[in-house]
Amino acid sequence: MGLLEGKNILVTGVTMRTSIAYAVVDIAQREGATVVVSAAGRAVAPAQRAISKLETVPPLIELDITDPEHLAELPERLGVLIDGGLDGIVHSIAYADPEKALGGAFLTTDWETVGNALHISAYSLQSLTMAAKPLLNRGSSVVGLTFDARVSWPSYDWMGVAKAALESTSRYLARYLGPDGIRCNLVAAGPVDTVAKKAIPGASSFNDIWAERAPLSWDSSDAVPSAKAVVALLSDWFPATTGEMVHVDGGLHSTGA
Repeated sequence: MGLLEGKNILVTGVTMRTSIAYAVVDIAQREGATVVVSAAGRAVAPAQRAISKLETVPPLIELDITDPEHLAELPERLGVLIDGGLDGIVHSIAYADPEKALGGAFLTTDWETVGNALHISAYSLQSLTMAAKPLLNRGSSVVGLTFDARVSWPSYDWMGVAKAALESTSRYLARYLGPDGIRCNLVAAGPVDTVAKKAIPGASSFNDIWAERAPLSWDSSDAVPSAKAVVALLSDWFPATTGEMVHVDGGLHSTGA
């Protein structure tokens, strides 16, 4: 019996086969889950191509988390695809303009650009969760992905600020949804060579940092360790854990300079 046997999971932000979200879908299905995948706009076509390679191809819905109509329609659209409510949500959504908000542009970024990054990368954890809440069963789990925002990183700039907001949002969701038996946690992954990472100017320097300092070493081409942590948090094996941030980074977060 798999870790997620009989569970219904929504996985957002699937793009390419290199993404953590894609690895989550693959592992979750092998662990017995029924999975629905979402993507938005131009990402829909590549997401469809990516999931077509899976042994079981999950249904794909278009979901723009900045569109109130998409959020309002989410329970009905999911209800057609799953039976018995929703047992988990994977939030793998983030965006900041690479020219205006990243790569050393921090001191000159305008509010419109910052606001857009915060909306997509942080507020969406709340808006997505609340849109799906009518379907969430007691004991369900919401899991997001972050890049440890307790410190500053080279070139990460306003995405780092957005991730800090995401981390705080997760803690407040844990506070307010706990009485309903809903958990909310984050996985702080090390750098993985995804499309999102490649869009960050100078992001290759992260690999150098991890190569030098991660006690367990780190393979930036392997999304599976991070995806396994997400699946574990979706399962019933963490029934009393919420508001937590689990590091899957080869141990780098624990080391000094």
